[in-house]
Amino acid sequence: MNTLYSDMDKETLVKEKNALERQYIEFKKKNLSLDMSRGKPSVKQLDISLPMMDVLNSASDYKSSVDVRNYGLPSGIPEAKKLMADMLDVSEDNVIVCGNASLNIMYDIVSTAMIKGIMGHTPWHKLDKVKFLCPVPGYDRHFSITEYFGIDMINIPMTPEGPDMDLVEEYVNNDESVKGIWCVPKYSNPQGLTYSDEVVKRFAALKPKAPDFRIYWDNAYCIHDIYDDRSDKLYPIFDECRKNSNEDMVYIFGSTSKVTFSGGGISAVACSGANIEDIMKRITIQTIGHDKINQLRHVRFFGDLDGMKNHMRKHAEIIRPKFGLVLDMFEKELSGLGICEWIRPNGGYFISFEAMEGCASKIIDKAKQAGVVLTGAGATFPYKKDPYDKNIRIAPTFPEEDELKLATELFILCVKLVSIEKLIGE
Repeated sequence: MNTLYSDMDKETLVKEKNALERQYIEFKKKNLSLDMSRGKPSVKQLDISLPMMDVLNSASDYKSSVDVRNYGLPSGIPEAKKLMADMLDVSEDNVIVCGNASLNIMYDIVSTAMIKGIMGHTPWHKLDKVKFLCPVPGYDRHFSITEYFGIDMINIPMTPEGPDMDLVEEYVNNDESVKGIWCVPKYSNPQGLTYSDEVVKRFAALKPKAPDFRIYWDNAYCIHDIYDDRSDKLYPIFDECRKNSNEDMVYIFGSTSKVTFSGGGISAVACSGANIEDIMKRITIQTIGHDKINQLRHVRFFGDLDGMKNHMRKHAEIIRPKFGLVLDMFEKELSGLGICEWIRPNGGYFISFEAMEGCASKIIDKAKQAGVVLTGAGATFPYKKDPYDKNIRIAPTFPEEDELKLATELFILCVKLVSIEKLIGE
């Protein structure tokens, strides 16, 4: 049983610090070079999709409703629309299938809103102020898009149920300059939380002051369950928006980036018919069409949603021991010390770790000096500024288990060392 560091007197803390520093020096001698800064699939995970490369060859039938080798169907082939619609829990009539990354779709929609406006509304670049709500901690690449366009970002604290909806409603329903909110509703990045039914219903019932306000519902981890016996369920927002006559208010995004190949998947946006018409005005000018051969390859490989889910169970078998390894080590070495907290997720790609206030950047720097690169401090907040310097995103999927064990040992050591230094300084 660990003893609270805050219960130790200064002399005991100094002794503990000296012992930890000796361990840290030994770690530095190992000359580690491990990168845990991004949520990347491991080589083993990528390998399970290799048979997909064999489903099409020179003797294959390349016909969908069109010959996929030729021009046509800029919104995607029907079979791919059906597959992605089932994954995102919507109708295929509400889906556009795009390229290899949903991030690209999000960027294009925000860019179009800036330049041309959404569904005939004033282009954002002509407005004095444009704001986005950002649940925090959140996904750094979302924040990078809005920062790139000079959009003001407002932190919205996450609760165990999802974003603080009292704050969301206050901003959205009363401030016309609030044009959007970033959401990762299932197994959120980085906390691994899933929005409650009540939170989803409150989102669908928003009464935006701005007619071009949109919910950017990035359902990136909708089928990324780690455990068969305790997977989270997400209430379907699109149907709920329809009930509230808010069908135009949401864009739903998803992709197979962490299902098949990170650089060679397919992506989709699901939205109302009016939004689809608005988006297709740009797409039909921007491109002749996305890669229909890759769409057909995915359809033939999976068959249907059940095929995708069976494939995801193979991913879970690979990453489940890695999550378990890290979380069990945290539990053994850090629980009861009173210096940190973490969330044990049921799916997704990350573990969210909360250090003592003012310690995250020092922990990350110490780990880097000893050869382990973590996601940068502040990355999970707009402008890379964590106001409390506490949150650290742990990405356990990419390293092999022996490397992951070493990296976690070092991380735990750095957490203890930096926390003790803070307590001694106080």
